Amino acid sequence: MYTDPIADMLTRIRNASAARKNEVILPYSKFKANLAQLLSKEGFVGSVGELTGEHKMLQIGLKYDASGETVIAGIKRVSKPGQRIYLRVDKLPRTNSGLGITVVSTSRGLMTDKQARKEKVGGEVVCQVW
Repeated sequence: MYTDPIADMLTRIRNASAARKNEVILPYSKFKANLAQLLSKEGFVGSVGELTGEHKMLQIGLKYDASGETVIAGIKRVSKPGQRIYLRVDKLPRTNSGLGITVVSTSRGLMTDKQARKEKVGGEVVCQVW
């Protein structure tokens, strides 16, 4: 059993990309599904779907560029169960000078740092992807 399911999800994506897998399958939760949808919308992962069976699973398709390199160069968990990181909108970090995204959990749902600045809301910094 793991204590941080979001870190587990990010690690599974990182490891599957490094191993050049086409997809990764992990246990389902609404938060993980919303995070995967956000990453898909931003172009870091491919399709996102649900698998039903004995246990509900989340299926995430991985993306690679024309040369076979993974689209995700790096992925890092910021706020952890032992140390939550909450930031105001003016303190949100820019990942790789704006080339990556910072995922923020706000009162209006999960959004990127750019969307949070546009809507002027802060929140918990979940992860950074570049």
